[in-house]
Amino acid sequence: MNMELKQLKYFIEVARLEHFSKAAEELHVAQSALSRQIGLLEKELGVELFQREGRNVKLTLIGRIFSEQAVIALKAIEHAKQMVDEYLDPERGTIRIGFPSSLAGSTLPAIISAFKREYPEVKFHLRQGSYPFLKEGIKNREIDLAFIGPVPTHDPDLHADILFSEHFFALLPEKHPLAGRECLSLNELAEDAFVLFPEDFILRKIVVDSCHQAGFRPFIPFEGEDLDTLKGLVSAGIGISILPETTLNGNLPVGTIKLPIIQPEVKRTVGVIVPKNRQLSPSEHLFYDFVLNYFRNRNS
Repeated sequence: MNMELKQLKYFIEVARLEHFSKAAEELHVAQSALSRQIGLLEKELGVELFQREGRNVKLTLIGRIFSEQAVIALKAIEHAKQMVDEYLDPERGTIRIGFPSSLAGSTLPAIISAFKREYPEVKFHLRQGSYPFLKEGIKNREIDLAFIGPVPTHDPDLHADILFSEHFFALLPEKHPLAGRECLSLNELAEDAFVLFPEDFILRKIVVDSCHQAGFRPFIPFEGEDLDTLKGLVSAGIGISILPETTLNGNLPVGTIKLPIIQPEVKRTVGVIVPKNRQLSPSEHLFYDFVLNYFRNRNS
C-alpha cells in the first residue's frame, strides 16, 4: 500500500470542511493538486470517499468510517513525533491541559506559575471545558492531562490521582437574614432562591444532591454558565449560591459573605486525570510528577 501521510491530511481537511476549494485554501495548496491526491487515495482504497454535491462534498458511509480511523492514526503519528522531540529535550515540550472553570481562578495559575519557575521553556495549551469534555478529551487525545473535580475514580480508561478535597460554602448577600452567622445547615436555605450552574454541570449536581439529602428540593430560578455571573447575581441580591471554597478564596464579590455548611457536609475531591491506554510523553510526565509533588508537599 502506497498511501501517503499527505493524502490523509488532505482527506481529513476536505472531510472537515466538506468543500475542496476551502480545504485547498486552508492547506495552502492548489485545488487541482488536492483533488488529484484525494483521487489517488480513493483509487488505492478502491472506494469513493466523497459524494459530490455541486461545490460541496459529503462523506460516503465508508468515507465516514475511514475518516474516523484516519483522525486516530494522525493523532497517533503526531504523538509519536512529539515523543521523539521531547525525548531529545523534555524541558522544551508542549502540554495540552484541560481544566474546569472552578479551578481557573487560583489553583491552576498557581501550579503553572510554580512549574514555569523551574521549567520556563515548556509550553502549555490550555482548554477549559465541562466535566464530560475533560474525560472524553483525555480518551480522544484532544488533551494530555486534565484537572478535574470530583475525581472519576472508576473509569477504566483513565488513571486518576486525588490532589485534595474541598468543602462547598454558601455565598449569601450581606443583607441575608443568616449573614451574621458563623455557619449554617443547608436546610436553613430551603426557602431561598438558588443561583446555580445549568443542569448538565457537575457542580450543580453536587449541590442539588446535597439539598435532597438535607430534605428539600432547591428552587433554582436563575442559572449561569460561569462563576462571575453566579457571583454577580448573588452580589445583586438576586439569590444565594453554593460554591467550592477555592472559587471564593481571595475572590469574594462586593456585598456578599461566605459561610461554611456544617450539615450535610458538601464537598468534592479535586485531582488530575491522565490516560491509561498510552504512555505520557517526557514533558507530560515532567509536569505530572511536578503536580503530584506540589500537592504532596502542600498537604504535608
